[in-house]
Amino acid sequence: MNIEIETIPFYRIAYIRQIGPYGQNNVQTMEKLKIWANSNSLLDEQSIILGIAQDNPVLVDPETCRYDACLVIPDNYCINEDSISDGCIPGGNYAVFKIKHTAEAVQKAWLSIFPELFKQGLQLDESKPILERYQTKLLKEHYCEICVPIF
Repeated sequence: MNIEIETIPFYRIAYIRQIGPYGQNNVQTMEKLKIWANSNSLLDEQSIILGIAQDNPVLVDPETCRYDACLVIPDNYCINEDSISDGCIPGGNYAVFKIKHTAEAVQKAWLSIFPELFKQGLQLDESKPILERYQTKLLKEHYCEICVPIF
């Protein structure tokens, strides 16, 4: 796997949280976020969308797993909708894995990321979330990224 080390800046985000088993519900939550973002003129060629699986379904009951569909927003943007939450992603160093944007490739990547980090001598920073990052320019090429926080 190809890994790039990147310093990701602090992101202010608007997000929708889905609670329950990961899978199709995550896709629906992401679509709700995109509809909201489009209706508020927040989606363009520079937009960054993030998917954050907050819990490990091996360790947490799948019925209580949290998934956040997020959009990076300007610091001065005012969210005026109850269904949209406001938050932030702390910046820092991340190992970035560029992968095909297919369910199969994403699933395969999740299985190989941690052995690859170990092989490269990198250590996971468990104080920050792992990010699935979707940028328009990569999506047009059918790619996305998994960004793993590291020390």
